[in-house]
Amino acid sequence: MAEKVYELLEHTADVGIRVRANNVNELFRNTASAMFQIIAEPKGPTTQSAEEISIKLNAENIEQLFVNWLNELLSLSATKELIFTSFEVTLLENNRLEAVACGVPMEDFRINAEIKAATFHELKLERTASGWIAEVIFDV
Repeated sequence: MAEKVYELLEHTADVGIRVRANNVNELFRNTASAMFQIIAEPKGPTTQSAEEISIKLNAENIEQLFVNWLNELLSLSATKELIFTSFEVTLLENNRLEAVACGVPMEDFRINAEIKAATFHELKLERTASGWIAEVIFDV
């Protein structure tokens, strides 16, 4: 998996993270990567090839698109029994997202946490002078 691109936030019962990125595409990728780094870690070298999944989403606003993106990945992970390890955002404009997520079978990973959903609770997406910051709370 990629290097750690996030920091954990203190939260009573759930898991919160803060993610930084240079641009909004990178923010979506980095947050997805962080979420799966929390969920699982590789047992060792991957023994199977990655499966590519195409994702297309629309939303009313960027915050909804962001949460929908993370929850769609969680849903696909559960139904296809994959841990996603890389992400390519090919389109992110006008509250539309097109992306490809690459996943490896769960059997190659040690599961550390079950994230049920990304939430809107205390959600923050902010453009700063140096890039973008997201804060998101996951229901565990």
